[in-house]
Amino acid sequence: MLHSKTLLFWTALVCAMGLLLNSAGCVGASSGTLPNSDPPDPTSLKIQHVVVIFQENRTPDNLFQGLPNADIVNSGLNSHGQMVPLAPVSLASDYDLDHSHGAFVAMYDGGKIDGADKVGVRCFKKTVNCPPSNPQFVYVNPSEASPYLRLAEQNTFGDRMFQTNQGPSFPAHQFIISGTSAPTATSDLLAAENPSGPNPFWHTGCTAPAGETVALIDPSGSESAAQYPCFEHLTLMDLLEAKKISWRYYTPSAGFIWTGPNAIQHLRSGPAWSNVILPQTQVLKDISKGVLPAVSWVIPSGQASDHPGNSGFGPSWVASIVNAIGNSPYWSNTAIFITWDDWGGFYDHVAPPIYNSYEYGFRVPLIVVSPFAKAHYVSHVTHDFGSVLSFIEENFELPSLGYADSRADDLSDCFDFNQAPLRFQTIAAPLKAQHFLDDQTPPTDPDND
Repeated sequence: MLHSKTLLFWTALVCAMGLLLNSAGCVGASSGTLPNSDPPDPTSLKIQHVVVIFQENRTPDNLFQGLPNADIVNSGLNSHGQMVPLAPVSLASDYDLDHSHGAFVAMYDGGKIDGADKVGVRCFKKTVNCPPSNPQFVYVNPSEASPYLRLAEQNTFGDRMFQTNQGPSFPAHQFIISGTSAPTATSDLLAAENPSGPNPFWHTGCTAPAGETVALIDPSGSESAAQYPCFEHLTLMDLLEAKKISWRYYTPSAGFIWTGPNAIQHLRSGPAWSNVILPQTQVLKDISKGVLPAVSWVIPSGQASDHPGNSGFGPSWVASIVNAIGNSPYWSNTAIFITWDDWGGFYDHVAPPIYNSYEYGFRVPLIVVSPFAKAHYVSHVTHDFGSVLSFIEENFELPSLGYADSRADDLSDCFDFNQAPLRFQTIAAPLKAQHFLDDQTPPTDPDND
């Protein structure tokens, strides 16, 4: 539920933006509660651009084996009390693991983190040895993840970054734009799962067909309620819009399960939708043209997402964006946050802090890249998606959304704004930016068979 001050702000903001159809709802909403309409002077900000690159379905234990000074293990406890060695696997593995809220509960097991072997597994195709033995207890071959490892070693890596929610992609992509997956500003329910319907991965949110629903979790942990997957509440985009700060959301598909703004009614049906940019590769063109907005979210195609069953292009995709920024004038004033939307069902040994029936989830990796990021630094401070929102709010002098951002840290331990700015070091990767710009292959969905 929103804090009272934030609720007043939201009411005033939606009235000012013409989002409330019933004018009676705007009685008492004063323009004085809106943030200053003038953006901060860009020349006064050391960070003038923030880029959030949101990848898919990995944990630190799974993706960052061998990273120096990070809390990474190479074995894990199962429900039989056995220590299971983590086995190497390709980034483009041919099976997927359950990462629903139920899978979280099973793996978490009251904080013992010994239930990963109870997480369900599904093979994409009938292949030999699928699934392998102990499919939850695996790590990605470091040679395939080398661009990520280099980025983490050269900059800041967070080994206490938790996904805010205890479930899959759809709610996670709501948390990264607003700090909540609640259906309304005052609801104590949260969207807990991916939607259910005829083709929910491609056609969801406010453009979903009639009959599509998403399960909602209540404070007791029950998922007995469900609703159409179209919500209405404050997002970070609204705060940016109110202060005339530019933003863009780069994504492969308008109705994608990963296209967060598509599930917010006023974003999907209002003028702000023009800031949702297809395809996602446009971010590379915007960087080269010098028209990168102040705040960007970058969503991958299925092939480059790091989701199991993908093509293994994720590290090259991320490196292409970072290299484009690092070798441009944007490098001097940009902060790049690379994180993953959920744990994907893979084993991770750290028990998350628990705030309520749905927050926090398991660890996901975090890499902070900036001339002001601490070099060769591992942050052991607790972060979550709300921390990214909090950093953006503080940097651009925005009010709090009043959700996960209001209790999160602001990632300040990851930066040293008094240090001599780091020189960018180009990240070697198998594929270059031009590959993604030239590729006309239709994007696959998160669970494409």
